[in-house]
Amino acid sequence: MKGRRWRRILDHLEIDRAVKRIAFEILERNKGPRDLVLVGIPTPGPILAERIRRHMENVEGVRVPTGSLDITFYRDDIDARPRPMPKSTAIPVDVTGKTVILVDDVLYTGRTVRAALDALMDHGRPSKVQLAVLVDRGHRELPIRADFVGRNIPTGRHEEVHVLLTERGDKVDEVIIGEGEIS
Repeated sequence: MKGRRWRRILDHLEIDRAVKRIAFEILERNKGPRDLVLVGIPTPGPILAERIRRHMENVEGVRVPTGSLDITFYRDDIDARPRPMPKSTAIPVDVTGKTVILVDDVLYTGRTVRAALDALMDHGRPSKVQLAVLVDRGHRELPIRADFVGRNIPTGRHEEVHVLLTERGDKVDEVIIGEGEIS
């Protein structure tokens, strides 16, 4: 982290505890893993979804289907982004009639989740959609809220929140907040 402009708000142990708590809360609210599908919003939603899945499997002994959902062409700011690069969608089961847990790293304005809902409906009609996020930073522009939150962290609009995960090639698992370049 460059200078004092960035500070850690979650370390690897706090991230792991938050992910475990989210997994337990999902199982509890849905009375077990039956008809659940975890779908991560790239990136790093699919990594977090996989971590949640592993914790669920350790508790229930059942492997919950887990995938990823590309929202690139569903975003309302697609024209403002330089050459959008689509990511892959890989949902291993038909979501029709299932409870889909959308998994994202940071909930901010709600626009990413809105795009994910639109994209998801092109893949079937779930009976229910719930949202799990590692960090809820506030500042919603749309009436969207998470069902499962690892940590609520009030932020300023000028600040950025970055989730660093080793599966993405980051050196450590941590969540940092600040402004400017990350070194």
